[in-house]
Amino acid sequence: MYEVTLLVDALFPRGWEHYLLGGLLIGLGTVIVYVGTGIHAGASTFLESTLSYGSKLRRFQQPRFVASRDWRVVFTLGIVSGAAGYSLATGEFGWTTAVQPWRLFLGGILIGVGTRLGKGCTSGHGVCGIGSGSRTSVLNVATFMLVAVGVAQLVMAMGVQP
Repeated sequence: MYEVTLLVDALFPRGWEHYLLGGLLIGLGTVIVYVGTGIHAGASTFLESTLSYGSKLRRFQQPRFVASRDWRVVFTLGIVSGAAGYSLATGEFGWTTAVQPWRLFLGGILIGVGTRLGKGCTSGHGVCGIGSGSRTSVLNVATFMLVAVGVAQLVMAMGVQP
């Protein structure tokens, strides 16, 4: 039992409880969106539907985006408000990473392209897709997790720090 405690402390030096609570809240939010709309709560689709307000590109003017964009914007604002509320409640503000902005920007571009090629993101595939037994989602999540772990290990072995 002592070894398990040491392992948990090593893996989660700031505790594990907030991860459990966060996961429960994400799962509950996903259920609420799915039960209320029948739509999986994938963040990349929410972004695309929001872009339908300002872009005349045919991609963003698809009926599925235009018809659902109002409630999707409210949901997205809820995500931002939840994070802001947490910051207010805990006093955790400001830039919370040592990663250079250019790396964040480049990573964001790669993730954006990847979510379009993979037909969704971690929230859509990882939370909703796997939960509903989608083989596509299982393959997507396995692929991006393996690539992420591999790249993280390679970068760490090269001595690169954020």
